[in-house]
Amino acid sequence: MPAHPSAVLPARPRWSWGLVPALLTCLAAPAFFVVRVPWLGWVLLAAALVIAWTIERRSVPAASDRAPSLLRDLSLIAIGLLVVSAIPLHAELDNLAFLRFTLALGGAVVVPYAISRFVYRDHAIRFPWRGGGRWTTFQWTWLVAVLVLGWLILPFYFITSGVYMNWPVVDTPELIARLFVGVGAVGIWDELFFICTCFALLRRHFPDAQANILQAVVFVSFLWELGYQAWGPLLTIPFALLQAFIFMRTRSLAYVVTVHLLFDAVVFLVLVHAHNPGMLDGIFLV
Repeated sequence: MPAHPSAVLPARPRWSWGLVPALLTCLAAPAFFVVRVPWLGWVLLAAALVIAWTIERRSVPAASDRAPSLLRDLSLIAIGLLVVSAIPLHAELDNLAFLRFTLALGGAVVVPYAISRFVYRDHAIRFPWRGGGRWTTFQWTWLVAVLVLGWLILPFYFITSGVYMNWPVVDTPELIARLFVGVGAVGIWDELFFICTCFALLRRHFPDAQANILQAVVFVSFLWELGYQAWGPLLTIPFALLQAFIFMRTRSLAYVVTVHLLFDAVVFLVLVHAHNPGMLDGIFLV
């Protein structure tokens, strides 16, 4: 399938000192969202940007003035992380929580995009909705596989580990509707920030595999605080890596969002089932 224009990238060495500030930037995510030590996240981000600035200042000028700036790109990721870390990520369904999540998660996407587009003027962040064209037979098959895998794995994970208690009880039609909207909205945001922003920015400087691992650190850390705890990383790490890989191959935001929403649809049903025994009997094995 044809490559999206944003997929054209400069040569990226297998090793560069730029990995140091990039890793520090991404390690700020577990500092914010896993161990929840904000000052440690701030220190890691500050150190990352100082090191990136030092590397760029001491490096030999690039042959092309259009070479991407590591400092600028890491600063965009850092800004997004700072915006997200400004709120607690514990799942809540009241109006204030919806407003808080909307402003923080929306800002984490909009602010880096606006800075890239209007301040740096480098168009580093893009949202290629259609990507490479029509979906292939394999892509349609994978959508079915996502539903089947979610049906098999997610009920066992949420119920036997007890992590469904990280989400509020949904025992009325209004709360169930709010949960449906919240789960779907966060799922869409995941792809806008972790894939179209973090992964896309990191790919400008590092080989795909390295960029993928780095973005997965951020992705999985966010999901941990959101509620995917216990042995959740055994699920979220492969999911984060696969989503970036699929986006890299398809260049289609529409496709990775569809995959994510199908997975989250099963998450939603499992949460309703776990909080309301007997409501969805016969659908899940657990």
